[in-house]
Amino acid sequence: MALVPCAPMRTSEFNYALPDQLIARYPTPERRGSRLLELGPELVDRRFEDLPALLRAGDLLVFNDTRVIPARLRGRKESGGRVEVLIERVESDASALAHIRASKSPKPGSKLLIDDVAVLVTGRDGELFSLEFAVPVLPLLDRLGEVPLPPYLERAAEASDSERYQTVYARDPGAVAAPTAGLHFDEAMLEETRELGVRHAWVTLHVGAGTFQALRQENVDENRLHSERVQVEQSVCDAVQETRAAGGRVIAVGTTSVRALECASAGGELQPFRGETDLFILPGYRFRSVDAMLTNFHLPQSSLLMLVASFAGTERVLNAYQHAVQEKYRFFSYGDAMFLTPDGNL
Repeated sequence: MALVPCAPMRTSEFNYALPDQLIARYPTPERRGSRLLELGPELVDRRFEDLPALLRAGDLLVFNDTRVIPARLRGRKESGGRVEVLIERVESDASALAHIRASKSPKPGSKLLIDDVAVLVTGRDGELFSLEFAVPVLPLLDRLGEVPLPPYLERAAEASDSERYQTVYARDPGAVAAPTAGLHFDEAMLEETRELGVRHAWVTLHVGAGTFQALRQENVDENRLHSERVQVEQSVCDAVQETRAAGGRVIAVGTTSVRALECASAGGELQPFRGETDLFILPGYRFRSVDAMLTNFHLPQSSLLMLVASFAGTERVLNAYQHAVQEKYRFFSYGDAMFLTPDGNL
């Protein structure tokens, strides 16, 4: 009997209806003030401050310690037209890759002016422009840059975003989007988990602006993700191995921590890693280093929603999202969180 080929996975399979008013355009007054949806054997509505009740002594929380840079710059062309520059990646002391919004895209060899600083456009690769700055990039961003809020917030960055669109444990500058599951933790919550006997480990994945881009091809396999820089140290590998050997769980805080750990596990077991990843995790993927996940609610038809569905089952996750909509949870970067395991067993 002839085998019937499997139909390609479709992007539209990961769609859901979201009322606009459920998009969280501002954070809660307190970091731990969000809600938490527990996706275990059944759905349980909780508060984020209930997280310790879902943890056990011997578990390991893995955080992404990337720091969001004030990556949005406003300036003009030499001809006078306005431009908006969104740094995607700082390549060296005075060079960067960036998205540029302008009435007409600048050509290689043209010059931009950011305040009084000259910026030379040296090339273009797809959507990204190569830029050379007359001064070091990071100090310039600290002086003139704005917090690169996600486009779906539909508002300009405010002073409070400099603190709230940043985790309390952010250390390594380089991200242009926050690892948002970590935004719920305050110092007291970190200490509370330690007092339970939960260990902490830190990976670094510098989140790019591509995390907000919709997948453009209906056939999921035809989509490609922008690469992101990852660093996983030997100490993390040791902590994961020790945790599992003692019967504890490795709990990734956010999809970026998942991606970092799984990228470093690509050879079959977790190994130190420093480099680039364009890992695209889809249903059918076998997770090697993550036992549970804490994550926010993600955009419809996004690669991040597909990652979560890969981890806990597409039908199960979409049913949880439907519940979250019905119960008026807050969605996306400044929104509420989920705690989930692959099989529902907590």
